[in-house]
Amino acid sequence: MKRFTGFVLKEFRHIFRDRRSLFILFGMPVAQIMLFGFAITNEINNVDLAILDRSKDDTTKEIINKIAASEYFSIEQFLDSESEIAPVFRKGKVKAVLYFEPDFGKKLIQPGRAKIQVVTDATDPNVASTVSNYIASILQSYQQETRRVVEPEYQVVSEVRMLYNPELKSVYMFVPGVMTVILMLVSAMMTSISITREKEQGTMEILLVSPLKPLQVILGKVFPYVFLSITNAVVIVVLSIFVFGVPVNGSLFLLALESILFIVTSLALGILISTISATQQTAMMVSLMGLMLPVILLSGFIFPISSMPLPLQLISHIVPAKWFIVIVKGIMLKGVGFAYLWKETLILAGMTLFFIGLSAKKYKIRLE
Repeated sequence: MKRFTGFVLKEFRHIFRDRRSLFILFGMPVAQIMLFGFAITNEINNVDLAILDRSKDDTTKEIINKIAASEYFSIEQFLDSESEIAPVFRKGKVKAVLYFEPDFGKKLIQPGRAKIQVVTDATDPNVASTVSNYIASILQSYQQETRRVVEPEYQVVSEVRMLYNPELKSVYMFVPGVMTVILMLVSAMMTSISITREKEQGTMEILLVSPLKPLQVILGKVFPYVFLSITNAVVIVVLSIFVFGVPVNGSLFLLALESILFIVTSLALGILISTISATQQTAMMVSLMGLMLPVILLSGFIFPISSMPLPLQLISHIVPAKWFIVIVKGIMLKGVGFAYLWKETLILAGMTLFFIGLSAKKYKIRLE
Protein backbone atom coordinates (compact mmCIF):
# COMPACT_ATOMS: atom_id res chain seq x y z
CA MET A 1 0.00 0.00 0.00
CA LYS A 2 2.88 2.39 0.79
CA ARG A 3 4.36 1.76 -2.65
CA PHE A 4 1.03 2.51 -4.30
CA THR A 5 0.59 5.71 -2.25
CA GLY A 6 4.09 6.85 -3.17
CA PHE A 7 3.35 6.19 -6.83
CA VAL A 8 0.16 8.28 -6.65
CA LEU A 9 1.97 11.14 -4.89
CA LYS A 10 4.63 11.05 -7.61
CA GLU A 11 1.91 11.48 -10.24
CA PHE A 12 0.44 14.45 -8.35
CA ARG A 13 3.85 16.14 -8.15
CA HIS A 14 4.47 15.56 -11.84
CA ILE A 15 1.12 17.13 -12.79
CA PHE A 16 1.59 20.22 -10.61
CA ARG A 17 5.11 20.78 -11.99
CA ASP A 18 3.80 20.79 -15.56
CA ARG A 19 2.19 24.17 -16.24
CA ARG A 20 0.80 23.03 -19.58
CA SER A 21 -1.05 20.18 -17.90
CA LEU A 22 -2.46 22.55 -15.28
CA PHE A 23 -3.66 24.90 -18.01
CA ILE A 24 -5.36 22.07 -19.89
CA LEU A 25 -6.93 20.74 -16.69
CA PHE A 26 -8.24 24.01 -15.26
CA GLY A 27 -7.93 26.79 -17.84
CA MET A 28 -9.49 25.11 -20.85
CA PRO A 29 -12.67 23.83 -19.12
CA VAL A 30 -13.53 27.26 -17.71
CA ALA A 31 -12.85 28.96 -21.05
CA GLN A 32 -14.86 26.36 -22.95
CA ILE A 33 -17.90 26.40 -20.67
CA MET A 34 -18.01 30.21 -20.87
CA LEU A 35 -17.47 30.28 -24.63
CA PHE A 36 -19.86 27.49 -25.54
CA GLY A 37 -22.46 28.55 -23.00
CA PHE A 38 -22.73 32.03 -24.50
CA ALA A 39 -21.88 31.30 -28.14
CA ILE A 40 -23.80 28.09 -28.86
CA THR A 41 -27.45 28.99 -29.10
CA ASN A 42 -30.39 28.31 -31.41
CA GLU A 43 -32.11 31.54 -30.40
CA ILE A 44 -32.04 34.67 -32.54
CA ASN A 45 -31.71 38.30 -31.46
CA ASN A 46 -31.42 41.54 -33.43
CA VAL A 47 -31.60 39.83 -36.81
CA ASP A 48 -31.37 42.42 -39.60
CA LEU A 49 -34.38 42.68 -41.89
CA ALA A 50 -35.10 44.61 -45.06
CA ILE A 51 -38.58 45.89 -45.95
CA LEU A 52 -40.08 46.16 -49.42
CA ASP A 53 -43.39 47.96 -48.86
CA ARG A 54 -45.37 48.39 -52.07
CA SER A 55 -48.44 49.56 -50.17
CA LYS A 56 -47.11 52.09 -47.62
CA ASP A 57 -50.44 52.44 -45.82
CA ASP A 58 -51.25 52.60 -42.12
CA THR A 59 -51.63 48.83 -41.84
CA THR A 60 -48.18 48.02 -43.17
CA LYS A 61 -46.68 50.75 -40.97
CA GLU A 62 -48.30 49.16 -37.89
CA ILE A 63 -46.93 45.73 -38.80
CA ILE A 64 -43.45 47.11 -39.48
CA ASN A 65 -43.46 48.98 -36.16
CA LYS A 66 -44.56 45.84 -34.33
CA ILE A 67 -41.73 43.84 -35.88
CA ALA A 68 -39.19 46.58 -35.19
CA ALA A 69 -40.30 46.74 -31.54
CA SER A 70 -39.48 43.05 -31.13
CA GLU A 71 -36.15 42.15 -29.55
CA TYR A 72 -35.67 39.55 -32.27
CA PHE A 73 -35.43 41.88 -35.26
CA SER A 74 -34.05 45.23 -36.34
CA ILE A 75 -34.91 47.01 -39.58
CA GLU A 76 -31.71 47.41 -41.56
CA GLN A 77 -33.07 49.17 -44.67
CA PHE A 78 -36.11 49.80 -46.87
CA LEU A 79 -36.09 48.65 -50.48
CA ASP A 80 -37.76 50.27 -53.48
CA SER A 81 -38.02 47.36 -55.93
CA GLU A 82 -37.72 43.60 -56.28
CA SER A 83 -34.40 43.97 -58.08
CA GLU A 84 -32.79 45.13 -54.82
CA ILE A 85 -33.55 41.89 -52.93
CA ALA A 86 -30.75 39.76 -54.40
CA PRO A 87 -28.01 42.41 -53.95
CA VAL A 88 -28.97 43.03 -50.33
CA PHE A 89 -28.67 39.29 -49.57
CA ARG A 90 -25.28 39.13 -51.29
CA LYS A 91 -23.90 41.63 -48.78
CA GLY A 92 -24.58 39.04 -46.08
CA LYS A 93 -25.95 41.25 -43.31
CA VAL A 94 -29.69 41.06 -44.02
CA LYS A 95 -31.18 37.64 -43.24
CA ALA A 96 -34.76 38.22 -44.43
CA VAL A 97 -36.86 40.56 -46.58
CA LEU A 98 -40.55 41.32 -45.95
CA TYR A 99 -42.42 42.07 -49.17
CA PHE A 100 -45.84 43.74 -48.74
CA GLU A 101 -48.02 43.58 -51.85
CA PRO A 102 -49.69 46.75 -53.24
CA ASP A 103 -52.93 47.87 -51.52
CA PHE A 104 -52.19 45.64 -48.56
CA GLY A 105 -54.50 47.43 -46.13
CA LYS A 106 -57.46 47.51 -48.51
CA LYS A 107 -57.12 43.83 -49.38
CA LEU A 108 -56.90 42.93 -45.70
CA ILE A 109 -60.34 44.51 -45.16
CA GLN A 110 -61.96 43.49 -48.44
CA PRO A 111 -61.86 40.62 -49.42
CA GLY A 112 -60.18 39.94 -46.06
CA ARG A 113 -56.96 38.51 -47.43
CA ALA A 114 -53.59 40.18 -48.03
CA LYS A 115 -50.18 38.71 -48.75
CA ILE A 116 -46.78 39.22 -47.16
CA GLN A 117 -43.89 37.38 -48.75
CA VAL A 118 -41.03 36.47 -46.40
CA VAL A 119 -37.80 35.93 -48.34
CA THR A 120 -35.01 34.44 -46.19
CA ASP A 121 -31.32 33.71 -46.65
CA ALA A 122 -31.28 29.90 -46.48
CA THR A 123 -27.50 29.50 -46.59
CA ASP A 124 -28.06 28.78 -42.89
CA PRO A 125 -31.26 26.68 -42.91
CA ASN A 126 -31.72 26.73 -39.13
CA VAL A 127 -31.59 30.53 -38.93
CA ALA A 128 -33.87 30.87 -41.97
CA SER A 129 -36.46 28.53 -40.45
CA THR A 130 -36.30 30.24 -37.07
CA VAL A 131 -36.62 33.72 -38.60
CA SER A 132 -39.64 32.73 -40.69
CA ASN A 133 -41.33 31.14 -37.66
CA TYR A 134 -40.74 34.23 -35.51
CA ILE A 135 -42.12 36.54 -38.20
CA ALA A 136 -45.17 34.30 -38.68
CA SER A 137 -45.78 34.40 -34.93
CA ILE A 138 -45.62 38.23 -34.84
CA LEU A 139 -48.00 38.49 -37.80
CA GLN A 140 -50.42 36.07 -36.19
CA SER A 141 -50.33 38.12 -32.99
CA TYR A 142 -51.06 41.30 -34.96
CA GLN A 143 -53.95 39.65 -36.72
CA GLN A 144 -55.49 38.48 -33.45
CA GLU A 145 -55.24 41.97 -31.99
CA THR A 146 -56.81 43.79 -34.93
CA ARG A 147 -59.19 41.40 -36.66
CA ARG A 148 -62.70 42.67 -37.07
CA VAL A 149 -64.47 39.44 -37.94
CA VAL A 150 -67.03 38.00 -35.54
CA GLU A 151 -65.72 35.21 -33.36
CA PRO A 152 -67.45 31.86 -33.97
CA GLU A 153 -69.63 30.57 -31.19
CA TYR A 154 -67.49 27.48 -30.66
CA GLN A 155 -63.70 27.31 -30.82
CA VAL A 156 -61.02 24.72 -30.29
CA VAL A 157 -58.12 26.39 -28.47
CA SER A 158 -54.85 24.56 -27.88
CA GLU A 159 -52.85 25.41 -24.78
CA VAL A 160 -49.14 24.57 -24.89
CA ARG A 161 -47.04 23.94 -21.78
CA MET A 162 -43.26 23.63 -22.02
CA LEU A 163 -42.10 21.38 -19.20
CA TYR A 164 -38.59 21.67 -17.69
CA ASN A 165 -37.68 24.64 -19.92
CA PRO A 166 -40.71 26.95 -20.22
CA GLU A 167 -38.69 29.85 -21.65
CA LEU A 168 -37.09 27.58 -24.27
CA LYS A 169 -33.58 28.69 -23.31
CA SER A 170 -31.06 26.91 -25.50
CA VAL A 171 -28.45 27.14 -22.73
CA TYR A 172 -30.48 24.52 -20.80
CA MET A 173 -29.75 22.07 -23.61
CA PHE A 174 -26.17 23.03 -24.38
CA VAL A 175 -24.63 23.36 -20.90
CA PRO A 176 -25.14 19.67 -19.96
CA GLY A 177 -23.69 18.71 -23.34
CA VAL A 178 -20.72 21.04 -22.98
CA MET A 179 -20.10 19.68 -19.48
CA THR A 180 -20.01 16.17 -20.93
CA VAL A 181 -17.68 17.12 -23.79
CA ILE A 182 -15.24 18.91 -21.47
CA LEU A 183 -15.05 16.09 -18.92
CA MET A 184 -14.66 13.46 -21.62
CA LEU A 185 -12.03 15.21 -23.72
CA VAL A 186 -9.95 16.67 -20.90
CA SER A 187 -9.97 13.49 -18.81
CA ALA A 188 -9.27 11.15 -21.71
CA MET A 189 -6.66 13.41 -23.28
CA MET A 190 -4.68 13.91 -20.06
CA THR A 191 -4.59 10.23 -19.17
CA SER A 192 -3.92 9.10 -22.74
CA ILE A 193 -0.45 10.62 -22.60
CA SER A 194 0.41 9.33 -19.11
CA ILE A 195 1.94 5.93 -19.96
CA THR A 196 3.31 7.08 -23.33
CA ARG A 197 5.11 9.91 -21.49
CA GLU A 198 6.85 7.29 -19.34
CA LYS A 199 8.04 5.52 -22.49
CA GLU A 200 9.34 8.67 -24.18
CA GLN A 201 11.14 9.88 -21.05
CA GLY A 202 12.78 6.50 -20.53
CA THR A 203 11.12 5.84 -17.16
CA MET A 204 9.03 2.92 -18.38
CA GLU A 205 11.82 0.51 -17.50
CA ILE A 206 11.53 1.57 -13.86
CA LEU A 207 7.82 0.71 -13.89
CA LEU A 208 8.53 -2.59 -15.63
CA VAL A 209 10.89 -3.76 -12.86
CA SER A 210 8.86 -2.25 -9.99
CA PRO A 211 6.90 -4.54 -7.66
CA LEU A 212 3.68 -2.77 -8.64
CA LYS A 213 1.16 -4.90 -10.49
CA PRO A 214 -0.25 -3.69 -13.83
CA LEU A 215 -3.63 -2.85 -12.26
CA GLN A 216 -1.90 -0.83 -9.53
CA VAL A 217 0.06 1.13 -12.13
CA ILE A 218 -3.13 1.88 -14.05
CA LEU A 219 -5.04 2.92 -10.91
CA GLY A 220 -2.10 5.02 -9.78
CA LYS A 221 -2.13 6.83 -13.11
CA VAL A 222 -5.89 7.37 -12.98
CA PHE A 223 -6.34 8.47 -9.35
CA PRO A 224 -4.76 11.98 -9.57
CA TYR A 225 -6.83 12.80 -12.61
CA VAL A 226 -9.98 11.60 -10.86
CA PHE A 227 -9.38 14.15 -8.11
CA LEU A 228 -8.55 16.95 -10.54
CA SER A 229 -11.47 16.14 -12.87
CA ILE A 230 -13.89 16.19 -9.93
CA THR A 231 -12.64 19.70 -9.19
CA ASN A 232 -13.34 20.56 -12.82
CA ALA A 233 -16.85 19.14 -12.59
CA VAL A 234 -17.59 21.25 -9.49
CA VAL A 235 -16.39 24.40 -11.26
CA ILE A 236 -18.52 23.61 -14.31
CA VAL A 237 -21.68 23.02 -12.25
CA VAL A 238 -21.12 26.22 -10.25
CA LEU A 239 -20.70 28.23 -13.46
CA SER A 240 -23.79 26.59 -14.95
CA ILE A 241 -25.92 27.53 -11.95
CA PHE A 242 -24.68 31.04 -11.17
CA VAL A 243 -23.63 32.30 -14.62
CA PHE A 244 -26.12 30.64 -16.96
CA GLY A 245 -28.97 30.05 -14.52
CA VAL A 246 -29.31 26.35 -15.31
CA PRO A 247 -31.28 24.77 -12.45
CA VAL A 248 -30.44 21.60 -10.58
CA ASN A 249 -33.91 20.24 -9.86
CA GLY A 250 -32.64 16.85 -8.71
CA SER A 251 -30.18 15.64 -6.11
CA LEU A 252 -26.77 17.28 -6.10
CA PHE A 253 -25.39 14.21 -4.37
CA LEU A 254 -26.64 11.95 -7.16
CA LEU A 255 -25.26 14.35 -9.76
CA ALA A 256 -21.87 14.21 -8.01
CA LEU A 257 -21.85 10.40 -7.95
CA GLU A 258 -22.85 10.13 -11.60
CA SER A 259 -20.22 12.72 -12.57
CA ILE A 260 -17.53 10.74 -10.72
CA LEU A 261 -18.62 7.58 -12.54
CA PHE A 262 -18.41 9.31 -15.92
CA ILE A 263 -15.02 10.82 -15.05
CA VAL A 264 -13.67 7.38 -14.17
CA THR A 265 -15.09 6.04 -17.45
CA SER A 266 -13.35 8.80 -19.40
CA LEU A 267 -10.07 8.31 -17.54
CA ALA A 268 -10.19 4.57 -18.11
CA LEU A 269 -10.74 5.16 -21.83
CA GLY A 270 -7.77 7.53 -21.84
CA ILE A 271 -5.58 4.90 -20.14
CA LEU A 272 -6.64 2.37 -22.77
CA ILE A 273 -5.58 4.75 -25.52
CA SER A 274 -2.24 5.32 -23.80
CA THR A 275 -1.49 1.60 -23.55
CA ILE A 276 -1.90 1.12 -27.31
CA SER A 277 -0.14 4.33 -28.41
CA ALA A 278 3.59 4.50 -29.03
CA THR A 279 4.08 8.27 -28.56
CA GLN A 280 2.44 11.14 -26.70
CA GLN A 281 1.58 12.81 -29.99
CA THR A 282 -0.18 9.70 -31.25
CA ALA A 283 -2.08 9.31 -27.99
CA MET A 284 -3.20 12.94 -28.04
CA MET A 285 -4.32 12.77 -31.67
CA VAL A 286 -6.27 9.58 -31.06
CA SER A 287 -7.94 11.03 -27.97
CA LEU A 288 -8.83 14.29 -29.70
CA MET A 289 -9.84 13.09 -33.16
CA GLY A 290 -11.14 9.69 -32.12
CA LEU A 291 -13.32 11.03 -29.31
CA MET A 292 -14.26 14.59 -30.29
CA LEU A 293 -16.39 13.78 -33.35
CA PRO A 294 -18.33 10.88 -31.76
CA VAL A 295 -18.89 12.87 -28.55
CA ILE A 296 -20.20 15.92 -30.40
CA LEU A 297 -22.10 14.23 -33.23
CA LEU A 298 -23.32 10.91 -31.78
CA SER A 299 -24.10 11.78 -28.16
CA GLY A 300 -27.24 13.83 -28.72
CA PHE A 301 -25.36 16.94 -27.62
CA ILE A 302 -26.37 18.97 -30.69
CA PHE A 303 -28.33 16.68 -33.00
CA PRO A 304 -31.17 14.38 -31.85
CA ILE A 305 -30.17 10.74 -32.14
CA SER A 306 -33.69 9.71 -33.16
CA SER A 307 -33.30 11.72 -36.39
CA MET A 308 -30.15 9.84 -37.42
CA PRO A 309 -30.02 6.78 -39.70
CA LEU A 310 -30.35 3.45 -37.90
CA PRO A 311 -26.65 2.47 -38.24
CA LEU A 312 -25.59 5.71 -36.54
CA GLN A 313 -28.21 5.20 -33.81
CA LEU A 314 -26.69 1.79 -33.10
CA ILE A 315 -23.14 3.20 -33.06
CA SER A 316 -24.23 5.92 -30.61
CA HIS A 317 -24.93 3.22 -28.00
CA ILE A 318 -21.18 2.67 -27.52
CA VAL A 319 -20.48 6.39 -26.94
CA PRO A 320 -20.30 6.94 -23.15
CA ALA A 321 -21.16 10.62 -23.50
CA LYS A 322 -24.62 9.74 -24.80
CA TRP A 323 -25.60 8.06 -21.55
CA PHE A 324 -24.10 10.77 -19.35
CA ILE A 325 -26.00 13.52 -21.19
CA VAL A 326 -29.23 11.62 -20.49
CA ILE A 327 -28.25 11.41 -16.82
CA VAL A 328 -27.28 15.09 -16.48
CA LYS A 329 -30.44 16.35 -18.18
CA GLY A 330 -32.55 13.99 -16.09
CA ILE A 331 -31.07 15.22 -12.79
CA MET A 332 -30.60 18.93 -13.58
CA LEU A 333 -33.69 19.67 -15.66
CA LYS A 334 -36.24 16.95 -14.88
CA GLY A 335 -35.29 16.36 -11.24
CA VAL A 336 -35.51 12.57 -11.54
CA GLY A 337 -33.74 10.14 -9.24
CA PHE A 338 -31.76 6.95 -9.57
CA ALA A 339 -34.95 4.92 -10.14
CA TYR A 340 -35.20 6.51 -13.61
CA LEU A 341 -31.47 6.50 -14.40
CA TRP A 342 -30.31 3.07 -13.23
CA LYS A 343 -30.02 1.68 -16.78
CA GLU A 344 -27.72 4.48 -17.98
CA THR A 345 -25.69 4.18 -14.77
CA LEU A 346 -25.18 0.44 -15.24
CA ILE A 347 -24.10 0.98 -18.84
CA LEU A 348 -21.45 3.51 -17.79
CA ALA A 349 -20.28 1.22 -14.99
CA GLY A 350 -20.00 -1.67 -17.43
CA MET A 351 -18.00 0.45 -19.88
CA THR A 352 -15.67 1.51 -17.08
CA LEU A 353 -14.92 -2.08 -16.06
CA PHE A 354 -14.39 -3.05 -19.68
CA PHE A 355 -11.93 -0.23 -20.36
CA ILE A 356 -9.97 -0.84 -17.14
CA GLY A 357 -9.84 -4.61 -17.73
CA LEU A 358 -8.71 -4.22 -21.33
CA SER A 359 -6.09 -1.66 -20.29
CA ALA A 360 -4.68 -4.05 -17.68
CA LYS A 361 -4.60 -6.85 -20.24
CA LYS A 362 -2.81 -4.71 -22.83
CA TYR A 363 -0.31 -3.56 -20.23
CA LYS A 364 0.28 -7.14 -19.09
CA ILE A 365 0.90 -8.28 -22.65
CA ARG A 366 3.59 -5.64 -22.99
CA LEU A 367 5.21 -6.90 -19.80
CA GLU A 368 5.53 -10.32 -21.37
